[in-house]
Amino acid sequence: MAELSTIARPYAQAAFALADETTSLQIWEDLLNALALISEDPALRSLSNNPNVSSQQLADLVVGLLDDTQISLHVANFVRLVSEHRRVLALPEIRTQFITLKNAREGIQDVEIVSAFPLDAQQQADLVASLEKSTREKVLVRLSVDPQLICGVKILMGDKVIDASARAQLAALASTLRA
Repeated sequence: MAELSTIARPYAQAAFALADETTSLQIWEDLLNALALISEDPALRSLSNNPNVSSQQLADLVVGLLDDTQISLHVANFVRLVSEHRRVLALPEIRTQFITLKNAREGIQDVEIVSAFPLDAQQQADLVASLEKSTREKVLVRLSVDPQLICGVKILMGDKVIDASARAQLAALASTLRA
């Protein structure tokens, strides 16, 4: 089976292109957030895998769960397309990839910072300022704590990983000593 990210990519790109030419990107982001929440419902997940439920029934169910203000012809067609190809379970990943495309358009870099200990406000601000200076983009940060890092931080920016943790340095030292 193909990777979920590979399956979701063309749908995210289609939604992005449609949003770009018809409405606003923010409206579609909100819509995809709602669709992702709907797709995570256990009852809907079992229906999406049920061969006795037609793609039209599945699409009608999903559209019926949306707020009336969110439904347009484009939205209904998008949901039908996703349902027709039995990709309802990929909606959370479609949303994620859509947001990545939107952020790239707006010059925003999505960054995850994992630290060994909670960072205070000044440390966070300094780290964000440094990242914005080096990337020349606005940085949107998600923070998390992983005590296994021992000390330091690990920064994940798209495909790039900066691991400045003691754990990584100790692993590199151990590798050098084994060689």
